[in-house]
Amino acid sequence: MIHEANAQPGLANRLGARIATTVAVAFKGTGLPKAQVVGMPMRRSISTLHRATSRAAARAALGLNTTQPALIVTGGSSGAVSINRAVAAVVPLLAAEGIQLLHITGGGKGVTGADGRPLQAEGYRQIEYVDDMETVYAAADLLLARAGAATVCEVSAVGLPAVFVPLPHGNGEQRRNAADLITAGGALLVDDAALTADWLTGHVFPLLKNQAALDAMAAASARLGVRDADTQMARLVVAAGRGAQS
Repeated sequence: MIHEANAQPGLANRLGARIATTVAVAFKGTGLPKAQVVGMPMRRSISTLHRATSRAAARAALGLNTTQPALIVTGGSSGAVSINRAVAAVVPLLAAEGIQLLHITGGGKGVTGADGRPLQAEGYRQIEYVDDMETVYAAADLLLARAGAATVCEVSAVGLPAVFVPLPHGNGEQRRNAADLITAGGALLVDDAALTADWLTGHVFPLLKNQAALDAMAAASARLGVRDADTQMARLVVAAGRGAQS
């Protein structure tokens, strides 16, 4: 059995799919033979998340208030220096814009100010890592992140508007991962090199203050979301096992 997480399959799965009994994929259009679209298996705490009812508790847990629009930024567990740099440049503007920002910087990638101390400002909080991403998804009005397969599938499953910044290297799988969600109107895409303070203030800040636009993005995202990929995948595993025994 194979499960391909990315929209652009890697070499191992392109070869393995030729002989595998069952080929499951998270995204359509991978080009793998016999591919069945099942989505991305994820923790039940994410796939069963109801953002609206979990919002207040999630914001309290992350040190955010319940009144201001919340942008949460993450570059993944290892962080992303280019994202951190662009975000740091807009921190002084948050208070005047009435926006709060939780910045998940990545391990060892804390953002410092001119004085060498951790960057601080009204409306801004930084932490290196969050273990339970369901809390992030419930607390955020908008997520800015890389377009890894798990992130794309999870934000769609919970109906969270997103801005994706694909990795600028690799085989282009992150851009392809996000393609359908962007086409559907559930997310925006910006190239890593184009993510600047000006881009954030010109695109992200106005979006955060436009609830109707956020609601439309959330609905478009949720329409593509798959919440039962774990169950679908388990059924395929059982079926493959029974076939091997017969």
